[in-house]
Amino acid sequence: MSQTDPSQMKRSQQIREMYRITRETDRLFGLKLLLALVIGAAIGAGLMYLLPGHGVLQTIFTVVGGLIGAFLLMVVYFSRRSQRAAYARIDGQPGAAVAALGMLRRGWTTTPAVAFNRNQDIVHRVVGPPGVVLIGEGDPKGVRQLLDAEKKKTRRVLPDIPIHELIAGNGEGEIPLAKLSGKVMKLGRQVAGADLTEVFQRLKALDSQRGTVPIPKGPVPTSMKGQRGNLRGR
Repeated sequence: MSQTDPSQMKRSQQIREMYRITRETDRLFGLKLLLALVIGAAIGAGLMYLLPGHGVLQTIFTVVGGLIGAFLLMVVYFSRRSQRAAYARIDGQPGAAVAALGMLRRGWTTTPAVAFNRNQDIVHRVVGPPGVVLIGEGDPKGVRQLLDAEKKKTRRVLPDIPIHELIAGNGEGEIPLAKLSGKVMKLGRQVAGADLTEVFQRLKALDSQRGTVPIPKGPVPTSMKGQRGNLRGR
């Protein structure tokens, strides 16, 4: 299994790696991708053929439409299937939420494992336009205790800043990895950009009081940030 960070790969290497990962979960992925290309070509060519025109010009439009349709449908299908495979690959691993949060755009800062316990229940912190977002992953009971404790600590240094709590997972009331970054962004803007500087300063002071804490043992997934451009399809 490749351990290279996708963010350090060239685009062509990223695409090859995404294809490899997806084919591991679906052996027919190559054939399905080819089918998407054929269907896209047929749709594009058909639409262009219906446009007014005749002779060589219509033939050119039909061919161009087929090429565009084939490319677009293949890219959309590839993006969605590879995204699903990438999330499935890291689901359940400690730190999977951090990898999913790598899909966030600029303007967000993620601090992994600000709190955790011996059972590898973890709380990560995201700071951005909504304020502070605490995201837990692991056993619901253990995560809830960690979230409550971390919220109290954060509230002491940021009494007037909104603090949101989310739990990543597939259980009732939890947010699946594939929807996590979208859920965070949908929280909206509740803190002015100018105020975020003070938020970061106060959180930095809070973190300095924690001392040096070891990260929980276990396989931490590689960031998906390097794949963001290819995984925007939902």
